[in-house]
Amino acid sequence: MDHSRVPVLEALRRFRRRGDVVYGPPGHKQGRGVDPRVLEVLGEDLFRADVLSLNGLDDRRQSQGVIAQAQELMADAVGAEHAFFSTCGSSLSVKTAMLAVAGPGEKLLVSRNAHKSVIAAVIVNGVEPVWVHPRWDPGRQLAHPPEADDVRRRLQAHPDAKGMLLITPTDWGSCADIRRVADTCHAYDMPLIVDEAWGAHLPFHPELPAWGMDAGADLVVTSVHKMGGAIEQSSVFHLQGDRVSPEVLRQRQDLLDTTSPSSLVYATLDGWRRQMAEHGRDLLGTALRRAGRVREAVAALPGLRLLDDAVVREGLTAEIDPLKITVDVRELGVSGMQAAEWLRAEHHVDVGAADTCRISAVLTHADDDRTERVLCEALRALVDSAGGMEPPRPVALPEPGALELEQAMLPRDAFFGEAEHVPAEKAVGRVSAETISPYPPGVPAVAPGEVITREVVDYLCGGVAAGMLLPDAADGSLETFRVVADR
Repeated sequence: MDHSRVPVLEALRRFRRRGDVVYGPPGHKQGRGVDPRVLEVLGEDLFRADVLSLNGLDDRRQSQGVIAQAQELMADAVGAEHAFFSTCGSSLSVKTAMLAVAGPGEKLLVSRNAHKSVIAAVIVNGVEPVWVHPRWDPGRQLAHPPEADDVRRRLQAHPDAKGMLLITPTDWGSCADIRRVADTCHAYDMPLIVDEAWGAHLPFHPELPAWGMDAGADLVVTSVHKMGGAIEQSSVFHLQGDRVSPEVLRQRQDLLDTTSPSSLVYATLDGWRRQMAEHGRDLLGTALRRAGRVREAVAALPGLRLLDDAVVREGLTAEIDPLKITVDVRELGVSGMQAAEWLRAEHHVDVGAADTCRISAVLTHADDDRTERVLCEALRALVDSAGGMEPPRPVALPEPGALELEQAMLPRDAFFGEAEHVPAEKAVGRVSAETISPYPPGVPAVAPGEVITREVVDYLCGGVAAGMLLPDAADGSLETFRVVADR
């Protein structure tokens, strides 16, 4: 296929050249009605590119197939049979993917290290989750993706499951052995969905970890805004094989998706695909070399512990994404949350994620010599200044297995059922009616229907006192927990 073509951008260019006067949405009328103070910040071109798909990008009477052409080019670029654009982010795409595989009351294997959007999908879809717990790394206090043997054991116990959802890469950069997990699922004639939100770049360079489509996955969801060059909410799900019907997937997408998709998202997805198809290998090769230099610099700094190939040699994960610079800061005597706040306040450096133990900085093809230098200098300054920071508040980090909670009710039933608030000290032994996710990265410590334990209460309450953010908890202070009401 001709990857110099960009159907969406070409349609936008034609729309501008025609000079159409539009008497329908959007109401800002190509920016003419926007407050000048808004234009001063955002620019007029943004609004000029914000048009309807019909009578803008496409023609109502005879579709030009602009979006379909762009999706075909995307599928070809990454080696998929089908690609579907989503303008609502992978939070919606993963719900669509799950609903295309398992419906209400049916079982679905799910990695328990899933993002909160996956838990939301379990609630909305009404599926019965069969949790596949991640590989716990006690020394690093880190969860790596589950292995094929973990999946096989759960399938043997639940052969009636309709599919499996695997999360890889993780927020910290560790990657599953997708091929072995796919082979395990396919032995049961079950589709494998891969939530590869952090992996949009993976198809475009051979030195990066395995890409789900190449490794046998049936359906792969990517967030192009995370590691690619498209704007926020840009997502694509890719499909191959016959275990998931394209027709069913389209219908599920139509059920959940917006009826007012953003031409801005479509256009940036289209442009990013062209960039990667034409120049991705060179751009990502430069990024990988840059990441190598940053890793060498970090490894030489006392008190910083880099997540590197040691976890692969130790058999804890299959691969790591070298563009994720994940650094444990505990030996500096500070928490990751403290380090992130200090870097922002003192050096205007915003890291991608932070928890009680570590920070993570993401490099992409967009980084340059200046951003490389800024990051390394900021981390050196952190090492030099850490001794003057207040000691972090203690957080009771869970022991291995302590976050493998009992699932006493279906998440949907617990979430929508009658609930009450109880003080934190009385929440132990109660069934959660809410999702509680330390953010970032947004992996729930507690999901609806799970039995709350003392270890989880101590971990979360101590985390809040130390600066942990819990945006989805009903009571962000965690003075109370929302639990299923006693009958």
